[in-house]
Amino acid sequence: MNTLSKIFTFFRKQSTLPSVQAYQQWAANYPATAHNLLMQVEHTAMLNLMPEVKERRVLDLASGTGRWGQWASTQGANIVIGCDNSVAMLNHSALIYRVLATVTAIPLPSASIDIILYGLAVGHSQTLKDVLTEVSRVLSIGGVALISDFHPALAWQGAQRTFQGQDGKTYAVEHYVHRYADWFAASQAAGLRITGVEEPHRPDQPHTAPIVFVLRLEKDSAMMNP
Repeated sequence: MNTLSKIFTFFRKQSTLPSVQAYQQWAANYPATAHNLLMQVEHTAMLNLMPEVKERRVLDLASGTGRWGQWASTQGANIVIGCDNSVAMLNHSALIYRVLATVTAIPLPSASIDIILYGLAVGHSQTLKDVLTEVSRVLSIGGVALISDFHPALAWQGAQRTFQGQDGKTYAVEHYVHRYADWFAASQAAGLRITGVEEPHRPDQPHTAPIVFVLRLEKDSAMMNP
């Protein structure tokens, strides 16, 4: 079995769990590092679009065990807050500031965050509009959101992101495909401007379909509703 097959299951449908239920089982074995090929490719792509985080206010959204939040801390961020809807994931996080909440109801003041890092979790949300509206609300003017997910091309090929549960069974995590057109429309409606896109491939197979999709969104005062 190759590395990508260990990360995804193709065509053979697994039992699909809602994200909260899935991460309840997955949390204890989910390191706060880029611990597989998908995450390593995503990490590089995110860094390619990353703004300066030193002395900035950073939100690790859908933080899980705090991978991106810990990275921001090492880069000199002024404050780093982890936000996740999984108690199990937050309990395994090393971040100092952690909050239990969904991505559509972030318990932070408007315009209180400079940078949002939202890694490999947006596909758990069925629609983008409410997510990006809330992202825009908490971002300061000129703030940046970097959002990644596994690439729609993989989902269209039948791939599911899977893991082995504590009961030894293999499960898939719920995932909804969002096209670029969906991103464009939802970003425009939320007052966010797409300023960067990365669609990296496997480094050893550059001519195959991309495996990660990363967007850089900026909150632009000129796009805000009067």
